[in-house]
Amino acid sequence: MKFIKFLTITVVLVGVIGYGVYHYGTKIASDKVVKMVFTELEGSGELKEIKKTIESDSKLKSFIEDAETVDSSKLPFTTKEEATKVLIKKVGIFELNDIRVQVQDGSISKRKAFKEIQGKLTEEEVQALKVIAYKELYE
Repeated sequence: MKFIKFLTITVVLVGVIGYGVYHYGTKIASDKVVKMVFTELEGSGELKEIKKTIESDSKLKSFIEDAETVDSSKLPFTTKEEATKVLIKKVGIFELNDIRVQVQDGSISKRKAFKEIQGKLTEEEVQALKVIAYKELYE
């Protein structure tokens, strides 16, 4: 009887600790990724370059501007941190990094990379990402 009690307590503790590590670990990882990417984009001037690219590409511009009319209260997330957390959960940090490297190397197009990521997200999540991108670029 003592063994079963010990085993039950151990399993519950391991479960609680595992959940805590997963929950807070994901939050810490997403915070670090957001901070690192934003700092890198701002420091290198790529953020301005991205804005210019979007402004010059009518398809991209209309895609992002669709977010202007979306009701933010119905979206699954509204902040960069929440978006990063969802992307890490749904796509995975290693796959996101692989996609980033492939796009930088030119082995896949940006459109194909976007389709790959979009295929793992719901329509509402894609809309939420559009809204966040719109806010970051135009506000």
